[in-house]
Amino acid sequence: MTQSSIKNVTRGEQMLALRKRREGAAPPILRGGFRPFFFGAATWAIIAIALWLCTLAGEVGLPTAFEAVAWHRHEMLFGFVGAAVAGFLLTAIPNWTGRLPIAGTPLLGLFGLWATARLAVLVSARIGLWPAAIVDVGLFVSLALLAAREVLASNNRNVPIVGLVLLFGLADAADYAGAAGMVSADLGWRGAIALIIVIISLIGGRIIPSFTRNWMAKQGMKRGLPTQPQRLDLLVIVSTAVALLLWLGFPDNQLTGFALVLAGAAQFLRLSRWGGMRAVSDPLVLILHVGYAWIPIGLLLLGLSVGGFDVPRSAAIHALTAGAMTTMILAVMTRATLGHTGRALKASRATVVLYICVTVAALLRVAASLGLASYRLLLDISGFTWIAGLALFLAAYGPMLWQRRAE
Repeated sequence: MTQSSIKNVTRGEQMLALRKRREGAAPPILRGGFRPFFFGAATWAIIAIALWLCTLAGEVGLPTAFEAVAWHRHEMLFGFVGAAVAGFLLTAIPNWTGRLPIAGTPLLGLFGLWATARLAVLVSARIGLWPAAIVDVGLFVSLALLAAREVLASNNRNVPIVGLVLLFGLADAADYAGAAGMVSADLGWRGAIALIIVIISLIGGRIIPSFTRNWMAKQGMKRGLPTQPQRLDLLVIVSTAVALLLWLGFPDNQLTGFALVLAGAAQFLRLSRWGGMRAVSDPLVLILHVGYAWIPIGLLLLGLSVGGFDVPRSAAIHALTAGAMTTMILAVMTRATLGHTGRALKASRATVVLYICVTVAALLRVAASLGLASYRLLLDISGFTWIAGLALFLAAYGPMLWQRRAE
């Protein structure tokens, strides 16, 4: 072993000792960003959807300064999806940089900002919109600054992802400004959807072919293995980003519709190269492909809607949100929880059922918007099925998030 190798091993041992010392002083739930934020994301998703269904039924009046539909959109995007983004980022940063993870009191502070924001938004009709905005936007700004410090200190390549998180915070601010009548009410939530789809395209393009290739290699498959991102992948991501930018600036232009359809077709081509059907026997791998498939579906539906075809915009929006975002979030949350708590990467029966629940819920929600059956019936069944999937996640994975890492 060379002297440089010995130094690297020694440094790694020192980092591991420091990590154990920092995490050991905190309760298990605060020993990694994925723990509180994944638990909070699932919990709040159940509460928010239940409140939304009760609101639609006329049984509950929400004390929020947002209109009911606007509150629903805001809390799904910046509450549920925002928590999942925070959990993923705080867990990925140590892997990207080799630096110590955020744990203990600093992690509790970040999670406290997120939880406080959820309550503040809910009662914003009483406390005012801007106190909620300061706390809510403050979380994403703090998260972006913290991530920038870690990434820049290690000269890591993931600076663009940090920038996207900061833009997500700006989209959050725009959503508050829209609720206050200062800008277009659609700008914030449309910007958030565009950013999350680009983030999924970036991250998904790394992890899906990588995890699929690893699984295939273990099965002894030697031909047709997915490759790491190439020029085609970059072109697909750029075409998607450009199409979504056009949607932000010119949401009713036929050129925008054409760009969205083109981006959707490109995303289908990209997905087809990853060999998802060959991994059908492993639910943890297959669900990543299922989740990503909602991106081209959503882009095509959105392009047709913008282009003047008889396709409701709501169908496209829910394909991208209830479909792509929710499925990818649960795919990553289940896999990351298993891996980072020292458990085997194997899908339990509960995991398979929760994957089925969120997939059925997304299909029914899109079907409701397309008018394929009774709108309200499909909406209610979709909501209850979605809640069931998240509840299964809490039942199966909640104890893992709260308990010590399995040795």
